[in-house]
Amino acid sequence: MSSLRENSLYELTATRFRLFLREPEALFWVFIFPILLAVGLGIAFRNRPADVLRVGGTTPDLVQAMSASNGLNPILIDEAAGTHELAIGRIVLLAVRRPDGVAYKYDETNPDARNARLLADQAVQRAAGQTEAVRSSNDLVHEKGARYIDFVVPGLLGMNLMGSAIWGLGFSIVEARQKKLLKRFVASPMPRWQYLASFLLSRLLMLVIEVCVFLGFARAVFGVPFRGSLWELGFLCVLTSLSFSALGLLIASRAKTMEAASGLMNLVMLPMWILSGVFFSATRFPAVIQPLVHALPLTAAIDALRANMLEGIVLSHLVGPVAVLFAWLVVPFMVSLRIFRWR
Repeated sequence: MSSLRENSLYELTATRFRLFLREPEALFWVFIFPILLAVGLGIAFRNRPADVLRVGGTTPDLVQAMSASNGLNPILIDEAAGTHELAIGRIVLLAVRRPDGVAYKYDETNPDARNARLLADQAVQRAAGQTEAVRSSNDLVHEKGARYIDFVVPGLLGMNLMGSAIWGLGFSIVEARQKKLLKRFVASPMPRWQYLASFLLSRLLMLVIEVCVFLGFARAVFGVPFRGSLWELGFLCVLTSLSFSALGLLIASRAKTMEAASGLMNLVMLPMWILSGVFFSATRFPAVIQPLVHALPLTAAIDALRANMLEGIVLSHLVGPVAVLFAWLVVPFMVSLRIFRWR
């Protein structure tokens, strides 16, 4: 044990670990913030009965017909007032009686309005005597893995791994450079690679706690499924953390001030927060930028985590995302070793 304590790599790694534990802000952002975010999103987008949509009708017969639908709450209103209510969002649809039938006023870009259009027309047609050509029934299914919280937990995990790796490594190195500590390390007999390796080792030790706490909470509170292999999930988390650690090392290779490092980190992470599908599917973006979206490390990480956790896809079928993460591990790390500034 004494020989281990005399090893510079051990001491550097232990120091990084202790410094992290002494920072309340870091502990909050790494452990507490993702849990609070998961709780908020889980409550906001929890499974609940379908909303009853407020709609308007210009004649009593239209209101009576739409009242037969459990999903609609119709009110009697004239066309001018109804158009105004529609414009300010108090109703999502206005059914107007015309000489040749019924006209529906609504915003087709609003999903609730499109749903109200279908329900209202179905109710009106049924009231007019239309019968179903084919008898239909509902067989409702509430399967874990299809909920929004199941979708968003892998995204939050990937986002947290990115933030803790880049911020934790980048800020520490730039702070040491700003305080002239790197010059002292260079003058010591310590091999330079051990200093950089200590950041990666301390990151891996903290990664185990970080992932277990967050995923354990998601499993215990929301019942988020783990359909894939746990060791493969662990491998994906380690690979993700190392990839972003290499990116953080590259960002910190030349930055001399905390302000410069902060700006570079935000410049790197902000596009991934938006494009990589943390809170909604990345497929919503135009096809022309999809190659760029899928080349981002956070997109690859989240796609792989979701595939493992929600679909149970084995690692051998995740060659694409894993290859992207390996590329973001190797290339930034090799470049940072060449351009790293110790002074």
